[in-house]
Amino acid sequence: MESMDDSSPLGRELANETRRRAKLLGRTLPRPGHTRIMTVSNQKGGVGKTTTTVNVAAALATAGLKVLVIDIDPQGNASTALGIDHHADVDSIYDVLIDDLPLSKVVAPCPDVENLICAPATIHLAGAEIELVSLVAREQRLRKAIDVYAREREESGEARLDYIFIDCPPSLGLLTVNAFVAAQEVLIPIQCEYYALEGLSQLLKNIEMIQKHLNAELVVSTILLTMYDGRTNLAAQVAAEVREHFPKQVLRALVPRSVRISEAPSYQQTVMTYDPSSSGALSYLEAAAEIAERG
Repeated sequence: MESMDDSSPLGRELANETRRRAKLLGRTLPRPGHTRIMTVSNQKGGVGKTTTTVNVAAALATAGLKVLVIDIDPQGNASTALGIDHHADVDSIYDVLIDDLPLSKVVAPCPDVENLICAPATIHLAGAEIELVSLVAREQRLRKAIDVYAREREESGEARLDYIFIDCPPSLGLLTVNAFVAAQEVLIPIQCEYYALEGLSQLLKNIEMIQKHLNAELVVSTILLTMYDGRTNLAAQVAAEVREHFPKQVLRALVPRSVRISEAPSYQQTVMTYDPSSSGALSYLEAAAEIAERG
């Protein structure tokens, strides 16, 4: 491997990946002292929000931690990637938010990853923004459902959840507000492209408003750089700029542009199970380890 390292860019890349993988091998991730609830949000579409949610969740679950993904995006892409049924007849997070159905009635286990469960989204969520407007304590409904579910698990002797990830739609409506009110942390994926920081200031202003009026505990704890293409100067410039603005929040791990990451959802899988040896899976393992160690 060392001779390859000296002779070719591919060799250097393979040697680097081998070193990174060796660091992660057999590492046990620390359990948080309480359930960490993280909302994955960015009002800009196509930045790898859902991909980040399901792959970080799967990486943590693979390490033995108990993880719940709550899909509140009407498109239901997180539910698809985790192999969870989410056709119109399935009880989903819509029924939890609108009809007070207990979260325990809608969560389903991910077929490919042990310790990972998901509350799916269905197309009914598309109308939930309008229906939520007239409901009592409309911004608090997801938070209350999570609190009740945690108590139910405790009373039935089930293990406490270590992480809850909430996958948001790319908008700042009542569904996203519910996610912000329910969470303690925000994880923001940012793509390493020209318009990376566009819209971020608006997202941060909205988070500030939530902190002021609805959830004082909310913090932007984590920023993950996605779709990184090491062959371009632009990606390196964007990464440097984001790190300069948010030195404490940005993870060292970078998620590369990857065909494997893009292909995985079409097989109803995360990249962690679709191709565990890929560079994309390695990057999400590194990101998950960093998130766990920062906690």
